Amino acid sequence: MRKKLIVGLKAGGRLKIIIAIVIFSAIILFHELGHFLFAKLNKIVVTEFSLGMGPRLYSFEKGDTRYSLKLLPIGGSCAMLGEDTDIENEPGTFNSASVWGRISVVAAGPVFNFIMAFVLSVIIVGAVGYEPSRVLSVKEGSAAEAAGLKEGDIITGYQGYHIDLGKDLYVYSYLNQLKEGDTINLTVKRDGKKMDISYKSDTNVRYLLGCNFNGDDTSAMTVESVMDGMPLQEAGIQQGDVITSINGVKITNAADYQKYIQENPLTEKSVKITYSRDGQEYDITVTPKEYRTAESGFTYNMYSEKAKGLNVVKYGAVEVKYMVRTTILSLKELVSGKLGMKDLSGPVGIVDAIGTTYEESKSEGTMILWMNMLNLAVLLSANLGVMNLLPFPALDGGRLVFLVIEAIRRKPINRQVEGGIHFAGLMLLMALMVFVMYNDIVKLI
Repeated sequence: MRKKLIVGLKAGGRLKIIIAIVIFSAIILFHELGHFLFAKLNKIVVTEFSLGMGPRLYSFEKGDTRYSLKLLPIGGSCAMLGEDTDIENEPGTFNSASVWGRISVVAAGPVFNFIMAFVLSVIIVGAVGYEPSRVLSVKEGSAAEAAGLKEGDIITGYQGYHIDLGKDLYVYSYLNQLKEGDTINLTVKRDGKKMDISYKSDTNVRYLLGCNFNGDDTSAMTVESVMDGMPLQEAGIQQGDVITSINGVKITNAADYQKYIQENPLTEKSVKITYSRDGQEYDITVTPKEYRTAESGFTYNMYSEKAKGLNVVKYGAVEVKYMVRTTILSLKELVSGKLGMKDLSGPVGIVDAIGTTYEESKSEGTMILWMNMLNLAVLLSANLGVMNLLPFPALDGGRLVFLVIEAIRRKPINRQVEGGIHFAGLMLLMALMVFVMYNDIVKLI
């Protein structure tokens, strides 16, 4: 999927681009529709309602509004008369509406995104169900077992974080990895009663050589990558080398390797490895490196169960809540530095993600394919709603900050100053978009 960018432009690539455009367009259209309807409700003239950015491909006028379809399908707008100007008293202008009317207009875009996400989530839950955070197994002899955790318990809290779904637990634990010696604090529901369970994490000790292999069980043990600072790298192993034996035992494929490791687990003792490079064989002796990881001692559900009646609506809302919280958690990780700018994705990266999901879902059948597409639409719609509410100039959240200040002060901040701040914010957002798009393209090459 990620060999060359040109691959994405072939037949399958065109389809995923079309699907991505349809999803983007629907989400953006619904967002702008929120602004549009509440502008009309507050008697504000909408001068142009557009889907896309750049030059117009098609447009027509009806009443006071021009409706446009533009070249670049990566945005949209609902331009209102007198917006970002100091015109106050002319009928139909943005600033002539009451401050609470203007707040409703600005907030309507993100709110409509959440409404869209909710409606699609109800469809998904009705079709495939939801993932309860049920404990599937507790490791025998683990600290979790000793603390009283049992199979069938429903986890409702993990390290103080509220859990509604199995994927809530997955995302939080992924972004907040357990460390050796950490205390695990759980809240579980059992037989209708809630209880708190606390225990120290277990430690799993493994010994690793430090490389990844290319191929399936019948392929030669070709080194695909070597991990920095690990024994094989220090011994000189390179990408493309082929492992042929370990401690004198012939290794012809991955199945042989797995069998050897199962019968002879790696320890702190040195092992002799034979590998081939350019037709020549070489022998090295390496000492596996100890690798310690913290373990929770239990597994939990990530599979869907059917929802019935009002539970479909309930868990539709829970799905939106999950998407919103996941977006906020990711933003926190970005601000704290745990995630970097390289982890951001823009339109190109999202198209690639949609394409990957499409390719992986085709074999699952038509319903699962479209449920996965709808799930991406839910994620993107909720994400757009959250991002637009951030208190950053030019975003809806930034405009709401100025409007709330105006409501408190009972007089507006200087309109020209506000307009200048929003313009500067817009330029920064455009620069970020260019950077993220470049970053996405680099990942694909």
